[in-house]
Amino acid sequence: MELFDVMQGVPFQGAVENVEIAKVTSDSRQITPGCLFVCVAGARFDGHTAARQALDEGAAAVVCEKDLGLSQQLLVADSREAYGILCGNFFGNPARKMKLVGITGTNGKTTCTYLLKHLLESAGKKVGLIGTIQNEIDDMTLPAKNTTPDPGELHVLFSRMVQAGCEYVVMETSSHALDQKRLAGCRFAVGVFTNLTQDHLDYHRTMEAYYQAKKKLFDLCDTAVINLDDEYGRRLAREVSCQVRTFSVHHDEADFTAKDIRPAVDRNRFTIVGQSQISRVDFPMPGEFSVANAMAAGVAALSLGLTLPQVAQGLSSCPGIPGRTEVLSTGTDFTVIRDYAHTPDGLEKVLPALKPFVKNRLMVLFGCAGERDPSKRIYMAQAVAKYADYMILTSDNPRREDPLKIIEDALPGFAGTKVPYEVIPDRYTAIEWALDHAQPGDVLVLAGKGHEDYQVLDYGTIHFDEREVVARLLAQQKDRK
Repeated sequence: MELFDVMQGVPFQGAVENVEIAKVTSDSRQITPGCLFVCVAGARFDGHTAARQALDEGAAAVVCEKDLGLSQQLLVADSREAYGILCGNFFGNPARKMKLVGITGTNGKTTCTYLLKHLLESAGKKVGLIGTIQNEIDDMTLPAKNTTPDPGELHVLFSRMVQAGCEYVVMETSSHALDQKRLAGCRFAVGVFTNLTQDHLDYHRTMEAYYQAKKKLFDLCDTAVINLDDEYGRRLAREVSCQVRTFSVHHDEADFTAKDIRPAVDRNRFTIVGQSQISRVDFPMPGEFSVANAMAAGVAALSLGLTLPQVAQGLSSCPGIPGRTEVLSTGTDFTVIRDYAHTPDGLEKVLPALKPFVKNRLMVLFGCAGERDPSKRIYMAQAVAKYADYMILTSDNPRREDPLKIIEDALPGFAGTKVPYEVIPDRYTAIEWALDHAQPGDVLVLAGKGHEDYQVLDYGTIHFDEREVVARLLAQQKDRK
C-alpha cells in the first residue's frame, strides 16, 4: 500500500515521497525495510529516539510528534492516535465491515463478553471475541497477550475475523487501551459500562482519571448500555452524548430491570422487565453481580437487534465462564471454587454471594498483585475478613516485588478480626495446606488467579494453572489415604 493511502484521515506535515509501505509498526524491534515507523512515547521508551535508526535500517518513513530534522518524517499532532488509524488503513479498515461492541468497567468485562458472544451465536450470528482469557474467531481460539491488543495486532485480528465471516466483534476495552488510544479509528455500535471501583491506580493515580479513561469509549459509540446501580454509571449516563440504554438490579427507573431474583449456590433465576416486555431467565452463575453481568450482556444484545425472548433463552442456555465462580471437579466432601476476584470490589461481590450456601466454613485463599496499586491491599484483606471463616494469605503475581512486603501491606486489613488465618507466601504450598485442612461442608475459594494459567515471579513467568494444581494435589491426598 502506498504511503499516502496509509496516512488517509491523519493530517500531517512533511514533504515526503509517496512510497510503497510494507508494514506499519511502533516497535523499534520490528523495524524492517519499507516499513512505516510510528514514534510513540511510552512510560519507559520514547520511539522518537529510534527514528533515525529506523531510517538507517530501511524504514520508508517515520511518523512523529516533534520535528526531528529527518528527510522522511511526517509530523502529526498525536502519534498514538495516528498509529491506530494507520493500522486500520493498512489492513483495509476491517473493523468497518463488522459491528463492534466494546465492554468496559473494573469487574465483569470478561464475563459480559462471553455472555454476549453466546447470545449472538445462539441467534445464528458469527462472532469474534477479544479479551483477557483468549481471542476467538468464531470457534477458533487464539492466545491473548493484553486485554485490548496493540493496534497492529488488533487490526490483524479484525482482518482475520472478516475473512472468517464474522458479523460482530465483542471485545473488552481496558482503561489502559482507552487512555493510550489503541482504539483510534474504531467505531462501536454498542459500548457497555459495567461498574467502576478502585483498581489500576498505579497507572491512573486517581479515580477521576480512571473514570475519564473509561468514559472515552463512549465518544466512539452509537449506543451506550450503562449500569444504573453503579455510582459512576449514573454519572456516565448523564454525561455521554450518544444514545443511552440503562439496566439495573435495584432501580425501576432503568430501561430494563431484574426482578424476582431467586439465588442458589450455582445459579440465579430472575425476570427481565422493561419497555412493556417481560421474560424469565434461569442463569447458571451465582451471585447478584452475575445477574448484573447477565443484564449488561442482555441489554447489549437487545441494542443489536435481538428480541427479549432470544436474550432470555440465550442467557438460560449459556455455559459457565472459565475462572469466574468456577467449581473445580474435586470429588471430595468439600467444594473448591476458583475466581478472578482480585480487587476489593470483586471480593465484596463474590464472597457474600457464596456465603449463604456454605454448610460449614468459607475458606478464602488470596494474595495481592505485585507492582500494582498497593493502596488496595489492605481493603482486599478487609473484604476477605468480613466474610471468611478461615483465611489463607499468599501470593498472586508478585512480579519483581518482594512477596513478604506485599503480604505486610495486606496484613493490617486483618486488624481487629477474630477470623483465624495462615500466611503462606508460596501459592502452591498455600493451596496444598488449604486442601489438607478443608473439612466436610467447607467451600474453599481460590481468589485472584481465575482463568490464568501462569504466575509472574521475580525471575520470570511460570506455568501455574489452579485447575491442574488442585487436581494434582487432591490425587496425591487420595493416594496418601
